[in-house]
Amino acid sequence: MIILDSVTKKFGAFTAVDNVSYTIQKGESFALLGPNGAGKTTIVRMLLDFINPSSGSITINGLPASDPESRKHIGYIAEQHMIPPYLSGFEYLSRHASLIGLSGKDAEKEVDRVLEIVSMKGLERKNSAAYSRGMKQRIAFGAALLGQPMLLILDEPITGLDPIGIRDVRKILENLRGKGVTVILNSHLLSEVEKTCETAAIMYKGKILIKDTINAIMKGHETLEDVFVRYIEHENE
Repeated sequence: MIILDSVTKKFGAFTAVDNVSYTIQKGESFALLGPNGAGKTTIVRMLLDFINPSSGSITINGLPASDPESRKHIGYIAEQHMIPPYLSGFEYLSRHASLIGLSGKDAEKEVDRVLEIVSMKGLERKNSAAYSRGMKQRIAFGAALLGQPMLLILDEPITGLDPIGIRDVRKILENLRGKGVTVILNSHLLSEVEKTCETAAIMYKGKILIKDTINAIMKGHETLEDVFVRYIEHENE
């Protein structure tokens, strides 16, 4: 589904991503981990063609990431997403549905479908200014699910969610994995990554320190948090 080949991204003299190469298979649930400033969000922004690599190439489903067709079946939640306070959840989702070419009854049906999935049915007509942070996060997740994308890119998708909300997101991701949807997850909640992802990469200062299955990374006796801390502390020695 995704191939990064010797990808580097520089901002002036600063190297945010340093010669990164890896492959993510179709249907894989992949976690991109690292401390703040490691380069994770820069990779996401390049996948979505918000910015271009300084060198190297990125391919999504056989197409360059710069090709708009490569993003036709991608759902995305930004870490700092915003819902205009004057819109209801229904209005926000309806606008997103129009962006992927849906209108009329087709749009209403699709919006209704994702509202059920994210447990916001019955609350969608309320002004979003009255929503809690967790409710806004559920609506954002619903927007990412519109059109049944085959690739989901989720940047801290459980921010603001209570334990029930986190469990619901886990169940949604499990269901999507069963349907062959590829998921890229950025999250600092490593205990949740253990439960929802099959593979992971740990980044630090723009480089990949390790990429493998979750079980192989943990070696059967460590938590993912233990491994993460050990790798980062080793780099700082």
